[in-house]
Amino acid sequence: MNKFIYLLFILTIISCKTDQDTDNSARDLEDTTAFQKKLSIKDQNYALEPEAKKFALNWVEFITAQNEVNKLEDATINEVKNNAGTIAQIMETLKNSVPDSLKSVAVEARLNVVNTKAQLLKQYSGRKDPDAEDIAQTSKELHLEFNNLKLQMNEIFLKTLEEFEKELDDFEEMEKQMDSLETSGNDEKTVS
Repeated sequence: MNKFIYLLFILTIISCKTDQDTDNSARDLEDTTAFQKKLSIKDQNYALEPEAKKFALNWVEFITAQNEVNKLEDATINEVKNNAGTIAQIMETLKNSVPDSLKSVAVEARLNVVNTKAQLLKQYSGRKDPDAEDIAQTSKELHLEFNNLKLQMNEIFLKTLEEFEKELDDFEEMEKQMDSLETSGNDEKTVS
């Protein structure tokens, strides 16, 4: 009888272990499916204005970061998870390499946000049991914040209202001079 109880106990443990393995396999399959989904990034990419672009093209770290952000648009969550360390390193380097021509409080604030999102992405990806939704959401936020960085870079080169008004006044003055030259030219023809 003692052997029978011992055998029953072993069978129960094996049965529980099999059920647990089945549950783990189902969860692993679900996780694999979640990580194979492509990111659905819907926000548009902002283009740099010609002045900002001129400076950005000489900023190697920006070009590298732009390429990484563009890759997010076609990546699966698993690809982002595997590349999160590299993304974080690139964004850290970007933050620390701002050229003087692009330095402003707004740009540096945006760079801090971009770097923070990249570091969060690295942290979420490095967890023992990473959550695909956390990685996807943070990737989308990183993409959005990088676009916001480009908007701030553009704003550095936007003319102030005073500069715009002066340019308009100069244009009006030039038109008046052209009109007066045409008028004086017509007066000379009628005298002849």
